[in-house]
Amino acid sequence: MPVASIVRVALAVPLHRLFDYRAPPEETLTPADVGLRVRVGFGTRACIGVIAALADASEIPDAQLKPVEAVLRDVPPLPADWFRLAEFCASYYQAPLGEVMLSTLPAGLRRVDPPKARAARRAAKPGAAQEAPELTGEQRQVLERIAADGPGFHAYLLHGVTGSGKTEIYLRLIERALAAGRSALLLVPEINLTPQLEARVAARFPGAGLVGLHSELAEAARTRNWKAALEGRARIVLGTRLAVFTPMPELGLIIVDEEHDASFKQQDGMRYSARDVAVFRAHQRGIPIVLGSATPSLESWANATDPRTPARYALLTLRERAVSGARLPAVQRIDTRTERLQDGFSGVLLQAIEKRLGRGEQSLVFLNRRGYAPVLACAQCGWVSRCRRCAANLVLHLADGRLRCHHCGFECRVPRACPTCGNQDIQPFGRGTQRLEVVLAERFPQARILRVDRDSARSRRQWEALLARIHAGEADILVGTQMLAKGHDFPKLTLVGVLGADAALFAADWRAPERLFAQLMQVAGRAGRADLPGEVLIQTQFPEHPLYAALVRHDYPAFAAAQLDERRQAGFPPYAYQAMLRAEAPQMADAIAFLATARAWPAAAGHADVTLYDPVPMRLARLANLERAQLLVESPSRRALQAFLCGWGELLDAIKAPSRLRWHLEVDPLEF
Repeated sequence: MPVASIVRVALAVPLHRLFDYRAPPEETLTPADVGLRVRVGFGTRACIGVIAALADASEIPDAQLKPVEAVLRDVPPLPADWFRLAEFCASYYQAPLGEVMLSTLPAGLRRVDPPKARAARRAAKPGAAQEAPELTGEQRQVLERIAADGPGFHAYLLHGVTGSGKTEIYLRLIERALAAGRSALLLVPEINLTPQLEARVAARFPGAGLVGLHSELAEAARTRNWKAALEGRARIVLGTRLAVFTPMPELGLIIVDEEHDASFKQQDGMRYSARDVAVFRAHQRGIPIVLGSATPSLESWANATDPRTPARYALLTLRERAVSGARLPAVQRIDTRTERLQDGFSGVLLQAIEKRLGRGEQSLVFLNRRGYAPVLACAQCGWVSRCRRCAANLVLHLADGRLRCHHCGFECRVPRACPTCGNQDIQPFGRGTQRLEVVLAERFPQARILRVDRDSARSRRQWEALLARIHAGEADILVGTQMLAKGHDFPKLTLVGVLGADAALFAADWRAPERLFAQLMQVAGRAGRADLPGEVLIQTQFPEHPLYAALVRHDYPAFAAAQLDERRQAGFPPYAYQAMLRAEAPQMADAIAFLATARAWPAAAGHADVTLYDPVPMRLARLANLERAQLLVESPSRRALQAFLCGWGELLDAIKAPSRLRWHLEVDPLEF
């Protein structure tokens, strides 16, 4: 093999280029070493990079080339398909290749001086595999359809109502992949969904070398699991968003559960969609991918059902619950225009909770707003608890006597009197989960009430402890946010009451109705999942709204069709493609000026299919003492948008901006 003298290294720096170094004289580097990590000097510091290429010569004079300080061989070289995946993401999401590559590695492999690895715990001897349940007719049809398509790339959208047995479909497909000598990647949107799914997968495949990859793992454990996947010892990887980049030499199947979930979109650094990257990876590897959801994203639904375009995904449907005799819950709307509320609760909902208490069943009160109240205010002078760092209110957390900003994290003690006029009668306005917990405790003093939100479950251990209490029957009434809305089976839970949902019906964000419908369908699915009938009560001032009408019928296809028709008429995604340039600076004028300079790019006139809108302040215009603005770029053609962004990115890098101004470009933005 030829021996190279120049090493081209990808580094985690905001520059769209590779960096040349001299090969170390004590090392013989060949093309087989591309993909190894190296330690190099960059500026005045040492850092870790990845060998992206080898060469015989460099355009940089030899005297200016630094040597590679060390070639790290503790991990095998990263494979060629991983490089192609990173290159695609760098190109599509307009991110520097080095930042993409290094950001996908475990933190322990990016450190110049990693901590000494502890000895891994001895793996428990695998027990007998758990017996698979009998399939329903619908499940058999889905599996037969996938089997009939044979090997190669196929994208499936599995639309199944809550409790229809989508997970069993996943397990049967994983079983097929393992039997064929291949491995499987299973992605979930949140850490909270991994414990029970991990236990279920491990029980079915005790000898398959299942590993988890998510942010709750200790650094050493995450590195160990990632390395097991790279070396082919782990045949099943179960992970959250970043796990989509895990190198797996025999990858034969990708599954994305709850594919609609916004948690699959990265919100800092390279702002990628793990779902979309997973589809590209499956296509690249020539393997099947299954996207599962009770409420698919409208983009995925359009890819499977829009008659105006070729179907990109095959639609597979599970309409019935998998447990024999189990029915979808009855959904009722409570008209709060005529129903008098008592501390936010209608009499109908309170009576329904009381019935469940009498029968020894569980109830869930759902409000997607944590804290005690959204704001503390003085009626005498008009003072409200605003965050000094953001254009937002401080939320009252009465349980620990704090006012907190849910955006930047600032917090302070609750004042005893109005800071402006001294009035001691300052009052909380609105309701959060803590306030509902207090109201229910006063109304039902004999009931065991458990609040489940990000304040009560800040770690995986706390979350698992709460789940254990629920399953053990140690809670009669649950008060929770979206943490409880998906992926959990509570056999004794037969009632779901929904409060405060109307705000999303008329939000400025055009994606809000889609998110609300998905959220309500998911939380409704918690009711009646065993042999007990379920009931869902939604308090609303707009009972005739089409969204609620579709929810009552459990009719996602009708809701999706109406939403897609509205988006087609308005020219919104998925019938347009977007990118968002955002800037933040201590002064709004600087952020707007940067965006205006970007918009004035002379070459933009040559891209007739691309529209650049005016720079505007963001909805949350100030965050953590920085003023924020944005500029929307839009095109009816994905290819035209990408061609524009490729040239535009070079301009953005060249704009001279104030030292404290930061900017980023997001492709396919979800938040506006």
